[in-house]
Amino acid sequence: MSGFVLTPTDTADRVRVAAALAGRHAGSADRARRLPGEVVAALVAAGFSRHFVPVRWGGRAGGFGELLDAVCTVGEGCTSAAWIAAVIAGAARMGVYLPEEGQRELWATGAETVIAGALNPGGRATPEAGGWRLTGEWPTVSGVDFADWTLVCALVPRGERTVARFFAVPCRDYRVVDTWFNVGLRATGSNTLIVEGAFVPGHRSVARGAVRQGLAVGSGAPCHTARLRTVSGTLFAAPALGAARAAVRAWSARSGGRAVGGPFAPGDDPRARSVLARAEREIESAALLLRRVALAGDGGPGGEGEPARARRDCALAADQLVDAVERLFRAAGCGAQAQDDPLQRIWRDVHCAASHTALRFDTASGA
Repeated sequence: MSGFVLTPTDTADRVRVAAALAGRHAGSADRARRLPGEVVAALVAAGFSRHFVPVRWGGRAGGFGELLDAVCTVGEGCTSAAWIAAVIAGAARMGVYLPEEGQRELWATGAETVIAGALNPGGRATPEAGGWRLTGEWPTVSGVDFADWTLVCALVPRGERTVARFFAVPCRDYRVVDTWFNVGLRATGSNTLIVEGAFVPGHRSVARGAVRQGLAVGSGAPCHTARLRTVSGTLFAAPALGAARAAVRAWSARSGGRAVGGPFAPGDDPRARSVLARAEREIESAALLLRRVALAGDGGPGGEGEPARARRDCALAADQLVDAVERLFRAAGCGAQAQDDPLQRIWRDVHCAASHTALRFDTASGA
């Protein structure tokens, strides 16, 4: 178990360090289709992998509002790095639904253990004495290349039908195939995980329904008892929020702003002022929606209808972020389409992030 505890001040400082490092490597990581090891190490040092780990295992049992800010900060440097930060935090949160023995094994080497997650059923497991025999293939598993463990979802027999369960699998029991050749979020390395007949003890498995309902084992912290659909959207939208804010800075710098990160000074061009004003309004409106959802996940007002409202609000926020970045990208002209221009990378990343099923308004509105 880890011998140190990160204070909020320590965490904020390390998040800024990770964001700056990720920003310096953003272009090369995009081309390499994976984050460099030093960026991954910085994300772990910033506390993302331990953010939702229970206190008794050396973690922080942190809040969603705090995580929203931290992921957004990293996203202002590199969207892919922010995506990985959110993924490893969210996957570790899923570990608290395992039986006590499974949690002990998962975090035996410390709360900094890096965990990835494959949320959709991609395999099958058959019961054996003491556990399950697991076989399957899971595409697009973000961060799988450097994860110590992955929680994968598979179908298991129950009478004449099948139901979904999660299985915690150490990296020694699966292999990774390089399949991630995507238009956006390229540096996430969201490759394919393959398991071929691995044995998973019973204490390393949990019904998917328990995860969705927030039925934590050994913890009553709000971050563990919140329903999955109440909070999952903020994890996937936070990288896009940071990226959209970075797009404003990139556009301002190319369009006559005083400096990257400084106030915009478009002179007397009313069209430039209009583009900026509308984009910033959409971005900060999205930020307010995501903040409301995060606060509900942290135990704020919500009620029975909150999972549906949260999905709707996160999807709406994602749409607004896409609109804002699209507006900036089009107004920047063909120069922003150059391969090494940060605005085109952000444009690709935000569109990719917003297509995630947790951020699709067409499905969220049905709830």
